Amino acid sequence: MSSEGVRIALIHALEESVLPARQAFAEHWPEAFCFDLLDTSLAIDLADAGWLESTMFDRFQDLAHYSLAYEGKAGRTQAILFTCSAFGPAIDAVKSSLTIPVLRPNEAAFEEALEHGDRIGLLVTYGPSLEALRNELLSMAKARGRQIQIESVLVDGALAALKSGNGPLHDQLAAQACRDLGSLDALILGQFSLARASTAIQAVVPIPVLTTPGCAIRMLRQRLKL
Repeated sequence: MSSEGVRIALIHALEESVLPARQAFAEHWPEAFCFDLLDTSLAIDLADAGWLESTMFDRFQDLAHYSLAYEGKAGRTQAILFTCSAFGPAIDAVKSSLTIPVLRPNEAAFEEALEHGDRIGLLVTYGPSLEALRNELLSMAKARGRQIQIESVLVDGALAALKSGNGPLHDQLAAQACRDLGSLDALILGQFSLARASTAIQAVVPIPVLTTPGCAIRMLRQRLKL
């Protein structure tokens, strides 16, 4: 399979995730053909309910199967990348039902972080995703027989700034939140929407800063042997 013949579905719950995903593919895998499915009600409904309702699982299955239903440029969809970090169990249900590569948004970044060491920072701007991501990272470490320390950071006001069109303020707030981090081996930017702030954050921390879209693309290429 050549890179020119790869069709990848990007499924989003936040419109702020679309551009970072697109930019990452343009930089790291421009030959791949990507298309977007966006349902902004997912994040709103999750925040409103306060937990992952059973209907969410059905909605994720519907989105995944829609992305596979039709043949177009580069043939049929060969992989799915979800960019919504708060829906891990629903994405896992999709993974178990399909034979093609399906990635959770943070899966690849977590694996890369674990390669750097046991002291890991986790930065988010969307509060409902924090506990789920922390538990996911701990679970991955436990499966490898590792005990890790996670320093979690929720950046207040950053996502609101981004939604209002103030990207520079979003990046500034994210970088400020990282200035007082403890001694860490790596820092994960836990949402696709945070990838845009990676340069500003790297300027204030002396450790590897891992973006979810960049890591996900590397893993997808490995899974598809490209």
